[in-house]
Amino acid sequence: MIPAPDAAPPAPRTYTLCGPDGKPYAGSTPGTPGGHRRGRLYGRLCPSALRAVARGPYAAHRVFFPDEATAIAAGYRPCAVCLPGQYARWKADPESTGTP
Repeated sequence: MIPAPDAAPPAPRTYTLCGPDGKPYAGSTPGTPGGHRRGRLYGRLCPSALRAVARGPYAAHRVFFPDEATAIAAGYRPCAVCLPGQYARWKADPESTGTP
């Protein structure tokens, strides 16, 4: 079906992302690493995060970042469950990749 010539194009989808300053902003691409504002950690939606989401209030504190570097710049640490390599490096030197 061809849309009528006077029909407005659909609005582009926007996503709320967290910047390096920790403040939200609208972006055009979804964030891949997610984080938890209270726990100050980031990672994938791993089994540990899924369990927390199922318990309830976790989702209200969920944030998303455009990339891992932004999550680190915002002061988040890697998740020990889904990012064990990055977590081990953070644990050995917390100043290098985020804050505890």
